Amino acid sequence: MNTVLGLGFILLAGFFLAKLLGKIKFPSVTAYLLLGILIGPSVGSFLPSDLLNASALISNIVLGVIAFGIGQNFSLQNFSRIGKSVLWISVLEATGAWIFVTVAFLLILHQPFYIALVFGAIASATAPAATVMVIREFRSKGNFTDTLLGVVAIDDAWCLIIFAVSLAVAQAIYNHMLAGFFLFKVFSASLLTILGAFVLGAIVAALLSSLSKFLRSQAELLILTIGFVFLTIGLALRFHLSVLLSNMFFGAVLINIDKTPLKFFESLKTIDPPLFLLFFVLAGANLEISILPKLGLIGITYLISRVLGKMCGAGVGAHFARAQRNIKKYLGLALIPQAGVALGCALIAKNDFPDVGNMIFTTIIATTVIYEIIGPLCTKYALHKAGDVALQSSSP
Repeated sequence: MNTVLGLGFILLAGFFLAKLLGKIKFPSVTAYLLLGILIGPSVGSFLPSDLLNASALISNIVLGVIAFGIGQNFSLQNFSRIGKSVLWISVLEATGAWIFVTVAFLLILHQPFYIALVFGAIASATAPAATVMVIREFRSKGNFTDTLLGVVAIDDAWCLIIFAVSLAVAQAIYNHMLAGFFLFKVFSASLLTILGAFVLGAIVAALLSSLSKFLRSQAELLILTIGFVFLTIGLALRFHLSVLLSNMFFGAVLINIDKTPLKFFESLKTIDPPLFLLFFVLAGANLEISILPKLGLIGITYLISRVLGKMCGAGVGAHFARAQRNIKKYLGLALIPQAGVALGCALIAKNDFPDVGNMIFTTIIATTVIYEIIGPLCTKYALHKAGDVALQSSSP
């Protein structure tokens, strides 16, 4: 199978498999991951080697697009609308998962600190697509639903920041930077990474905003937007900055400085579905089945400690924000799904830590499939227990 034939096969097979599994309420991302596993080298070996080798290129492009879209949620108008309740809950549920998973890997599995830290950082991410899908399906409405939507909208932004800092610390430990001024070096590197990503994103956003006044059609808008997203990805790689953070800051600055910023984000939505499909299928294809039997306890620990961290963090955040009782009890249960950003972070970890990268990546793929199956069911249960679905269904 040549590369172009492989691309066509992936797109069509992913489309039909998602439709088929959608009949039994499986999320599309689960279908894409399963397809990748089936056609990847560990099972079917149907995938052309050139396409498999292009996984890093495609993942960088898709992660840049995802992060750019996440930046949209950092508008000052959005923050004034969602209020302190969403901010408290989103920060603490992400931090809760980070802390719980890191501590569990240290105390239960006795893993090295840098491995525990990377797993903890990845655990902070939530997949908004599955949550939004359930809310739309059951036409859920109410304060619980509004809070949940606000939390999942900015959750991955906190994940990117947590991951950037954690990765810098983990890399320092991995590279044996144990001499004097260790902490100073680590946090200086982390701060420079975040600051450099912000400067890059801000400059690109200012350029795109200033050039957009010369656009005459939707086609020109799409070309310019894609071009600047690719430019940001390339410059981030060139200067060893975070692709995720750079594009997130690009979107965040753009949403606040342009008069009609939504047009940029809306234009990308016309092309991102096939890119996301390719990303998830290739992620599944990179799964190493041979490692799975060795990940039993690691996978179970990650699954359980992440859920506990999300639930406890959301509950504490809701308590500080003096949110309603049903939000304190059930919101964390609705934050279980995990997909795109987590897989992207796992891919970065795979490349940065040759010795243990495959173990990290395989664990995240395997647990993502489980989370994407049970997550929507937990979200549905939380909406029912909170009363939002019941209230809606009883209305005339």
